[in-house]
Amino acid sequence: MSSSSAFNEEKGGSSSVGEPEYGHDPASGGIFSSDYKRHDDLKEMLDSNKDSLKLEAMKRIVAMIARGKNASDLFPAVVKNVACKNIEVKKLVYVYLVRYAEEQQDLALLSISTFQRGLKDPNQLIRASALRVLSSIRVTIIVPIMMLAIKEAASDMSPYVRKTAAHAIPKLYSLDPEQKDQLIEVIEKLLADKTTLVAGSVVMAFEEVCPERIDLIHKNYRKLCNLLIDVEEWGQVVIINMLTRYARTQFLNPNINESLLEEGGGGEKTFYGSDEDEDEDEEEKEKKAEAAAMAKRKPYVMDPDHRLLLRNTKPLLQSRNAAVVMAVAQLYFHLAPKAEVGVIAKALVRLLRSHSEVQYVVLQNVATMTIKRRGMFEPYLKSFYIRSTDPTQIKILKLEVLTNLANETNISTILREFQTYIKSMDKDFVAATIQAIGRCATNIGEVRDTCLNGLVQLLSNRDELVVAESVVVIKKLLQMQPEKHSDIIKHMAKLTDNIQVPMARASILWLIGEYCEHVPKIAPDVLRKMAKSFTNEEDIVKLQILNLAAKLYLTNSKQTKLLTQYVLNLAKYDQNYDIRDRARFIRQLIVPTEKSGALSKYAKKLFLALKPAPVLESPFKDRDHFQLGSLSHLLNAKAGGYQELPDWPESAPDPSVRNVEVPEWTKCSSREKRKEKKVEKPFYSDSEGESGPTESADSESDSASGSESGSGSEGSGSASESEESGEVSVSEEDEGEEEEKKTKKRELKKAVQESESEQSSEEEDRKHERKMKQRKSDSESESDEEEESESESSQSESDDSESEAEVRKKKKAAESKPPSKPVKKETKKEKKEMSLLDLDDFEPAPSPQVTPVNNLLSNSLVTDLEGLSLSEAVLSPATIAPSSALKSYELLHRITGEGLSVEYCFSRQPFSPDANMVAVQMQFTNSSTSDTKNLHMEDVKLQSGMRVKDFPEIESLPAGETATAVMGIDFCDSTQAANFQLCTHTRKFFVSIQPPVGELMRPVFLTENEFKKEQGQLMGMNEITEKLTLDAKCRNEHAIVQRVTTAANLSRVPCGSDRECRFAGRTVTSGSLVLVTVATREEGAAQLTINCEKMVIGTMLVKDILLALTQ
Repeated sequence: MSSSSAFNEEKGGSSSVGEPEYGHDPASGGIFSSDYKRHDDLKEMLDSNKDSLKLEAMKRIVAMIARGKNASDLFPAVVKNVACKNIEVKKLVYVYLVRYAEEQQDLALLSISTFQRGLKDPNQLIRASALRVLSSIRVTIIVPIMMLAIKEAASDMSPYVRKTAAHAIPKLYSLDPEQKDQLIEVIEKLLADKTTLVAGSVVMAFEEVCPERIDLIHKNYRKLCNLLIDVEEWGQVVIINMLTRYARTQFLNPNINESLLEEGGGGEKTFYGSDEDEDEDEEEKEKKAEAAAMAKRKPYVMDPDHRLLLRNTKPLLQSRNAAVVMAVAQLYFHLAPKAEVGVIAKALVRLLRSHSEVQYVVLQNVATMTIKRRGMFEPYLKSFYIRSTDPTQIKILKLEVLTNLANETNISTILREFQTYIKSMDKDFVAATIQAIGRCATNIGEVRDTCLNGLVQLLSNRDELVVAESVVVIKKLLQMQPEKHSDIIKHMAKLTDNIQVPMARASILWLIGEYCEHVPKIAPDVLRKMAKSFTNEEDIVKLQILNLAAKLYLTNSKQTKLLTQYVLNLAKYDQNYDIRDRARFIRQLIVPTEKSGALSKYAKKLFLALKPAPVLESPFKDRDHFQLGSLSHLLNAKAGGYQELPDWPESAPDPSVRNVEVPEWTKCSSREKRKEKKVEKPFYSDSEGESGPTESADSESDSASGSESGSGSEGSGSASESEESGEVSVSEEDEGEEEEKKTKKRELKKAVQESESEQSSEEEDRKHERKMKQRKSDSESESDEEEESESESSQSESDDSESEAEVRKKKKAAESKPPSKPVKKETKKEKKEMSLLDLDDFEPAPSPQVTPVNNLLSNSLVTDLEGLSLSEAVLSPATIAPSSALKSYELLHRITGEGLSVEYCFSRQPFSPDANMVAVQMQFTNSSTSDTKNLHMEDVKLQSGMRVKDFPEIESLPAGETATAVMGIDFCDSTQAANFQLCTHTRKFFVSIQPPVGELMRPVFLTENEFKKEQGQLMGMNEITEKLTLDAKCRNEHAIVQRVTTAANLSRVPCGSDRECRFAGRTVTSGSLVLVTVATREEGAAQLTINCEKMVIGTMLVKDILLALTQ
């Protein structure tokens, strides 16, 4: 039979020649008979002289392999064709051999000379394929041949062949680890390769063979960073993971200053302690001084190479490959300054739109990140809401993230979301939701009662699993304050008749036993019922019945002595040995006999000891010790081959190891390039102004780090450092160079100012005047300036870690300040004649001068009013005049402020530049003997979502004088403090403004019907009711209204009843409705009801109003 006829038969689909025909009768031997003829047609085609038939046969064989069928019996026929001259056939033969060379090693060894010839083939694909087959033959005899082939391929002209050589290295290493030293030489050679095709593969080989040899990476670090964007996706993942570990060994921790300040109590204590005693303030001051001293000892400047890595990986957050995005996210999480880590949140949220497998991995990592860096994901809260189509595992992970993100401001939204999840059909998910509510209640004390009430309502749910899970969570919450909640314990005791889930029954019995003194009448009855059904209960319930019996015997032996003995007798003959042992143990402890030992005296202490409340913690709490994105992190167990993430070094290793020697002939061109860059620098600093210090530092570090030309000499390195630190006028160089650097910086700043000032001639004039003033003040206080720059260098954590948003604010402020000065000059005269009467009622200061009043106007307001008549500009501050009844708070004490004291009050007037901000009126008093100049704000530190509108700078405050100014703060409906530095021309003071909850709202007018309608919509978890006894002086309507409106900025609502006072308002930021009702009864008794969309605000407001009405 000719080869062509065989081919045609196969084409026609004859099954007798090709695959065995399973439709035959097995007895006839059909299955076995065709076995010896299997693939005969293919063998004939491969023996043919025609290349077209060989090619067709190879295509069909490769297709068989792709479908998962075994083609190993064709190996001899295929291997003969290695020497075929047709390139297409040759390629397919190599594909086949790579698959089967390991299985048919003896036959492959026979053709080894052919593979060696293939290594010299002019076609790069054949050379690569020959090396691939050679490295697939797992026989130790040919190790020297493989080694030689890899060395030759590493020097090949084709990058594809060099890439294949890199792939062959781990194969040879696993076959013979003794070749490690020679392989490291090849890896070192390939690491120096400048093509993107090789980079990923050689780093993979490096990771497999010698991950500890970090010295091989030094010279190639900058090149790898610059090539990263063009490497294929899986190469990017490998390189990023390797560079993460490299950076952890070579650079300092960018957040080191923050951790030092936190240890010294600088950051967080100012956040909370706004109204503290003078002694505490002085202690804090000392601690801050210590923290500043520590920071001075170790000023942090980000290494240009560290910045280069962060900058070059950032664009990869937009990659289509989820693994690349995840790799960059973990790199930023482990290496970036805190202020910059936020950029990864948006990219990770984007990945939540992909397949459920990707979502699962991403959510695992997000859950870990939210424990340490919660603020990062808060803006994307809604992205973690659960869809009904989500698989259970993803629902539970999203629930975990939502629970981690819960804080006082968003808890009401999250709890409302949880309420809908409880109605889900997915029982595991419902159980997880109830546990999440329990965790929110333990973490946020303000909503604990609300959550407890909600869970108690769930006890009447029809679904037994919901009730059971609620019981378990309530048990944990009640342990925190059981004395308050005896009603709930009674309610749960009644459920023992209905609930059948063993864990829930056991939890109820434990609660009744533990707090039996709170329910003395019910506990014995529960034991009686349980004794009846003892034999039918589950083991876990039986153990708790024994515990309950023992506790009741010790506290109430009259009623329960016989019952306890009955239960112990039942347990004595139980099938489970745990229960039998427990019964014997309890009997010996509580029933005193002659034989009973010394322990029976301490039975009460053993059984009724105070037990600490359980801490409900996230299961992801300790996972961050594994590198994010790794399999070990996903499994929460160390996987094989996992490499630990190294700790940051104490002191920075020598950065010069990454400098690459530049060949003589390239030096000239690199110098010219640098000159060009220097000329363009002002232009870049101008256009990139919006992107903040991060980007400007990046553009410089590019020239410092260079790509392959390696223009990273020490000179350029220091240039990039000075560029980075130039933003905040900080220099961390040697003392000898400081003077030179200062003059250079001043020149550079002048150049930038001049280039900006060309936009309009008016601005030029103003800036000229300003410069003249600055020069005078400079000559007067040069020593002061030097001290100030030193303190700035110690306080600034790093220019790079400063957030972009803050820089924009600073720049805008800087742009809007100059135009406001001429206005001040024009209006000074009229201001002196102007409304002294208006200011009389709230300015107790004796000084008749009212010049600083103009500072009440915000910058934007001044520019808006430039074209208007002056009388209007004059009147605007008067609208923000507070009434005399408003409480004022101390912001800066005159001792702490070295003669400058500042008080503030919440004026309760709308803040005209932004309606969502609370107006804060500040009064500055200069009690010192010298003038205070340039009073302004700096370094504002806020929680996510909060905003501040600075008060205009007060140029001068003479000794003994007083000035007022108004600033706006958007507290984002929370009582979190706004922290900032109050700066004068010589000093900086850390201060913070923390609002009472009553100042976070504005009054709103409602009719009685509107009030009732709105109140009807805010029931359930949004309503809080408290009973109280009114203070003796506060029992008439006028006094109640006065005290409530003093405590909270609310307006009175008309009411038909004499015994009710109603008030309404909305929160300033979100406009959430707040309704307050005070209903009076006989003898000073009253009931306070608050209905509010935001539960946290409602809870805090109840406390404040209760305090106002009862004291």
